[in-house]
Amino acid sequence: MCTAPIAVFDSGLGGLSVLRELVRLMPGENFIYFGDSANAPYGCRSTEEIRRLTLNHAKRLFSQGAKALVVACNTATSAAIDELRRSYPHKIIIGIEPALKPAVDRFPGGKILVMATDATLREQKFAALLSRYAADCDIHKCPCPELVAFVERGELDSPKLHEVLRKELAGHLEPLPQGAVLGCTHYPFLKTAISRVLGEQCILFDGSEGTATQTRRRLELAGLLSPLEKGSICLENSLSEPRLRELALKLLELP
Repeated sequence: MCTAPIAVFDSGLGGLSVLRELVRLMPGENFIYFGDSANAPYGCRSTEEIRRLTLNHAKRLFSQGAKALVVACNTATSAAIDELRRSYPHKIIIGIEPALKPAVDRFPGGKILVMATDATLREQKFAALLSRYAADCDIHKCPCPELVAFVERGELDSPKLHEVLRKELAGHLEPLPQGAVLGCTHYPFLKTAISRVLGEQCILFDGSEGTATQTRRRLELAGLLSPLEKGSICLENSLSEPRLRELALKLLELP
């Protein structure tokens, strides 16, 4: 048993969707959440730059005594997870990937949309995931580069957001998809707006719950689960703006 914190890292506020699931599943754990909003969005950056930023933040979080690192960012996972695991072979490091498998399992042979950043969709990690399931479904890649900025400024359901969504999804609405994979941890906060554009019949999938479940499993196997009944959450951000902390608490939706 261990009360050392679990570090959760994202390029900004999106990883709070994963932290929310982690807290729900492991309320007794202590968490450090770091959002790199000063450099968001990562999706338009080069692989080398994403990797450098991710490794630098991981080094600092481990120096704060983190017993595990959850990379709650699809883009950072795609670009840097292998390098992280090589750099810290004895640490528990959990990444996140688009929830394509549950979508394919739910709609075999159906049309599945994968909404993600350009960086996630271009990486070899997603190409390998796509090749695994492409024969079972009609899978469409849909880069949505503008959506992260809406979450970062707390604009979760506005006319402008709907306008951008209609533009980015325009080429994928005929026929309507049965499922849409939210391949960026920012996107779950936009579910209401996305459903309005895609229609209520389109089921939305994200990887937050699976990532939280995997984190708990790894900690349990290592004997590192906390014995506490209620843990703590430390929120950190590379931008020291009070509005970001207020927005983070709002997005977490915790008592």
